[in-house]
Amino acid sequence: MTRVHAWMVAVLLLLPASVAAQAPAPGPRPIVVQGAMQVEVAALVARLDDVKEEHIGGWTFWRGTVDGYPVIVSKTLKGITNAAAATVLAIEHFTPVAIVNQGTAGGHDAKLHLYDIVLGASAVNLGAFKSPYRAAGRGSNPLEWQPLDLTRADGSAAGDPNARRLARFEGDSALLAAARRAKASYSRGQVVEGVIGSSDMWNDEVDLVAHYNAAFSTMVEEMETASAAQVASLLRVPFLGIRVVSDNIINGGAYDPKTSEACEEFVHQVVKSYIATLQRRD
Repeated sequence: MTRVHAWMVAVLLLLPASVAAQAPAPGPRPIVVQGAMQVEVAALVARLDDVKEEHIGGWTFWRGTVDGYPVIVSKTLKGITNAAAATVLAIEHFTPVAIVNQGTAGGHDAKLHLYDIVLGASAVNLGAFKSPYRAAGRGSNPLEWQPLDLTRADGSAAGDPNARRLARFEGDSALLAAARRAKASYSRGQVVEGVIGSSDMWNDEVDLVAHYNAAFSTMVEEMETASAAQVASLLRVPFLGIRVVSDNIINGGAYDPKTSEACEEFVHQVVKSYIATLQRRD
């Protein structure tokens, strides 16, 4: 059982029966938009109509509407575990039609600058590796670590030759299409498609960041997208990660907290674009 699977089971066992077994509400299923920190959700919450705040354990959700369609903003809190648990709660409690995970990220690509946005064509977990044997006193070299695909390994991941790659969680095609349509609304930087890397590490070693970019094609890294994407994939909910470059040690881009607001503005347009497709289906 992977750590994400274990947390999903633990969260559901701890939920009150009224939450874990709640029937879908009548009407259209909502879109859930996630952000880890208050600065990554505040602007989105402000754009909701008829907002109601709800708490499930330590997680906060804001119910509202955009263009008359139900949208829920979820504050997942930071990190892999929080994001996975918040995604389980959102899916079980609100039965969303789609999930968008968004926020800030550090750049891995020298061509990306502050305020550039990456649409997650895929997401990978940069915290799943096997280190080769090194005797005492020989130190450590993360550049030699081998990736582990924890979704394939049944038994010991270390001994499974089929697990020598990072699992990739693909962005939903309809959500990607909505994001492409919204590109024209964004004037703060470029909007590109690529790989988002996630882990509970904060990497400031330039050689390591460059290695991830070269070996796994990561364009940015942060701490939530891949775990939320994995849960959404297991529970068959369309998912897309969207991240704005808030800093980039590869080209010297210093951190700018205002990038989060720019990302939220763009994501709001993506949600409106996706809602338009849902309304045409009705």
